[in-house]
Amino acid sequence: MSYQVFARKYRPQAFDDLVGQEHVTRTLKNAVEQNRLAHAYLFVGPRGIGKTSTARILAKALNCIHGPTTTPCGVCDSCKEITGGNSLDVLEIDGASNNKVEEVRTLTENVRYAPVRGKYRIYIIDEVHMLTPAAFNALLKTLEEPPPHVKFIFATTEPQKVLPTILSRCQRFDLHRIPANLIAKHLQFIATNEKIKLEPAAAHAIARGADGGLRDAESMLDQLVAFCGETIAEADVLSIFGFTSEQTVGAFSEKILRGETAAALGLLDEQAAAGKEMMKFMSDLIAHLRDLLVFKVKPDALADEAAPGLQSSLGAEAALIETDRLLDLIEQFAAAEGRMKWSPNKKLHFEVAVIKAIQTLGQVTLTEVIENLTALRGDSAPAPIRDRARDRSPAPPTATVTPSVSLSPTPLSAPATAPTADVSTIWPQAVQLVHKRRPLIKNWIDTARFLGTDGRNFLLGFAPDQKTVMESLARPTNRSFLEGLLKELTGTDWTVQLSLDESLPATPPQVIAPAPQPPRPNDSVETFRDDPLIKEALEIFKGEIKSVAT
Repeated sequence: MSYQVFARKYRPQAFDDLVGQEHVTRTLKNAVEQNRLAHAYLFVGPRGIGKTSTARILAKALNCIHGPTTTPCGVCDSCKEITGGNSLDVLEIDGASNNKVEEVRTLTENVRYAPVRGKYRIYIIDEVHMLTPAAFNALLKTLEEPPPHVKFIFATTEPQKVLPTILSRCQRFDLHRIPANLIAKHLQFIATNEKIKLEPAAAHAIARGADGGLRDAESMLDQLVAFCGETIAEADVLSIFGFTSEQTVGAFSEKILRGETAAALGLLDEQAAAGKEMMKFMSDLIAHLRDLLVFKVKPDALADEAAPGLQSSLGAEAALIETDRLLDLIEQFAAAEGRMKWSPNKKLHFEVAVIKAIQTLGQVTLTEVIENLTALRGDSAPAPIRDRARDRSPAPPTATVTPSVSLSPTPLSAPATAPTADVSTIWPQAVQLVHKRRPLIKNWIDTARFLGTDGRNFLLGFAPDQKTVMESLARPTNRSFLEGLLKELTGTDWTVQLSLDESLPATPPQVIAPAPQPPRPNDSVETFRDDPLIKEALEIFKGEIKSVAT
């Protein structure tokens, strides 16, 4: 017997065998059980997710000797013929090669004949969008009122090309891309049956490269078995198909978020030297940033998609960037990806995009400028509405502040083991970083005085006349920025507490130099008369000065 590839050998033969399409299988099974069968179905979705397989399973469910049934036996003559593709009652037609109006007219003439063995005569038209408009129009009348023994099942990857008059006559089912974890689980099932040792990381790498298509994943596994034999490691998958590991993509993303330009470009150069496809690497980076964005909005949303260990790395990266900056980053790399498609030097555009992205992260955003300028206008100015909605935390109170009230969240309780580092030396370093990264608040931070620590609470004091400055620094964005700096410098989570301290001296007012006084009229006249050029002009023209206007 000739060798059969995995994609055919493990093709679903029953509704329960379909992977990741429960919404479709449940509806079809209920329709069969309740005898609510439509005369035409349209299965829509990308390649390799089970459209044609679903059509065949539905055909077996209708024409099985025990049918209509939700569990076709698979052993009767009708089921075997449908599985083998040689049933006289189930005709599979390729829409790409049989798209002319004459062929559709022949089909409509044959629908009046009764089925040979089963209960229904079923027409499965794959890639139905390839039919010509004339062929679609020739099918309309038959599709609207077919004989009772006829069922039509269409499959397409591009439903927008199907005539609306055809769509309105069909029950449409949209099959989804299959989640990576389900593909990896199915690959492990195949590997177990074939007595192949497939590493979990390798299975997930294949699933990620298949982009939601189970057939593609099975074909890739088939190729890997031919190359590796009975043991398949993640390195083999990355080497053969030119993929980049999620760990590498995550490390690359973290270097960008930390502003490490040289390290990021070095890693990019390593991937290019290893023969990695730059377009695929860019696509993986954008997908990773998308996962990071979803994680920031809803951390548990990636539970079914993320590889083992990815959640923790996303949590570490999420602390390095705010949501609005992450959105800008994704837009920049998406635009760079569009330019790379048409450029012969894709690496150049990738490098430029990385440098621009890191420079953008170091710039002050318009939101921060508005926030800080608003704070400078005085106590009565409210925080920008967008910031309050984004931070989802109450704005600091603007009522009268006493020395005993601090503008900070609930203090953290002291840990069992206090930090051992001398934090008194950390504050000057933090001030320097503030001057570098947030120049708009450097004057405010210079007025703060380090008072010490209380457990994990970092205490900063302000003179009584600096209440407005303290409230400005207590805004959620500024406070979280300071806490992030302290964590970066010490490796420890801190809660910044800001308070007024009567013992601190008032900030001395700035001495403003008096404006220079305009010269007196008499001084101007005398200075004008004594000018050497004026004297020479008077001698040449034999003139005299009548008056001087100042």
